[in-house]
Amino acid sequence: MILRTFGWSFGVTAAGLATAAIFWGWEAFAIVAILSILEISLSFDNAVVNAGVLKRMNEFWQRIFLTIGILIAVFGMRLVFPVLIVSVTAQLGPVEAVELALDDPDRYEELVTDAHPSIAAFGGMFLLMIFLNFIFQKREHTWIGWLERPLAKLGRIDGFSVGVALAALLLTATTVATSAYQHGGLHADKSDTVLLSGIAGVLTYLLVGGLSGFFENRLEEGEEKAAERQEAAKRAGRDPSAVGLAGRAAFFLFLYLEVLDASFSFDGVIGAFAITNHIFWMALGLGIGAMYVRSITIYLVRQGTLDNYRYLEHGAHYAIGALAVLLLISIRWHLHEVITGLFGVTLIALSFWSSLRANRIDAANAAGGGGGDKERTGARSGV
Repeated sequence: MILRTFGWSFGVTAAGLATAAIFWGWEAFAIVAILSILEISLSFDNAVVNAGVLKRMNEFWQRIFLTIGILIAVFGMRLVFPVLIVSVTAQLGPVEAVELALDDPDRYEELVTDAHPSIAAFGGMFLLMIFLNFIFQKREHTWIGWLERPLAKLGRIDGFSVGVALAALLLTATTVATSAYQHGGLHADKSDTVLLSGIAGVLTYLLVGGLSGFFENRLEEGEEKAAERQEAAKRAGRDPSAVGLAGRAAFFLFLYLEVLDASFSFDGVIGAFAITNHIFWMALGLGIGAMYVRSITIYLVRQGTLDNYRYLEHGAHYAIGALAVLLLISIRWHLHEVITGLFGVTLIALSFWSSLRANRIDAANAAGGGGGDKERTGARSGV
């Protein structure tokens, strides 16, 4: 099971580290290894959330996610995206931007740092929308019951999460963005840039999430009628299936996963510049980490981990919310990548511990004939 799920990750790790050592020496080997660990720690919450979406897909689309999806993640976000940032902000062609990254890495880093406010606003608002739509929904299990239950009631108001997100963006644009962090410790007014980028992040979430939700609903309706369609087809001498409908639904879920992964990649890509300016070392290290994120996602799906540990998804979404806030804060204040990594890991670890505790309480209640009301309440709420 481990080799089947992590085989490609192990292979890419060996190839990437060997390439770094052969072409650039042991320093590159160490930097690539550090970047790999950084990407995994920053994106573990991404894997947990991905698993919640991926488990709805069939095995074919899970394979697509691990093959075509990884190409998009590695070459799109970890290599092409930083180049595009410089190309747009410096008004250079993509080839010129690559030459700048190779010939003048310090200048390349300066340009990426100056583009950080727009990147952080877009990614922060996209991630904030994910968190808000999770926290404003009524769920069978609540991890922090005293907070989640009243918020679920507020979520009944149409468009409430969008309103909260836009209010947060307006507050950020009029306070934090008025003195945005730039290279060399300088600051500049980036209010307009942050406002436009943040709105783009919200619109991207609404568009991709809306499309995936639409096709999910179509898929559920199709599954309810699957038996009738198959019977009718057999009587007519045909052998139809719901592959087309399922394919469309899975395709838009796949797009949603890719946009989600891209948003999670923002902090990793920017944080990598704190370690190295070498674009190819960054691509190798972050690419290796991205492979493990996908393998962890598949492992969580196949092992049913999200079902066994009821609060793990809660912890991941709280980590998403924390990351969104940190991204918005980082528009003005430079934050070390260790801070964002520790937030996510800590919240997921706490949710995992709460899940184990709830499982033990459930087992004790079952063995003891029901236990006390207090224990049952604790198992449901996680507190």
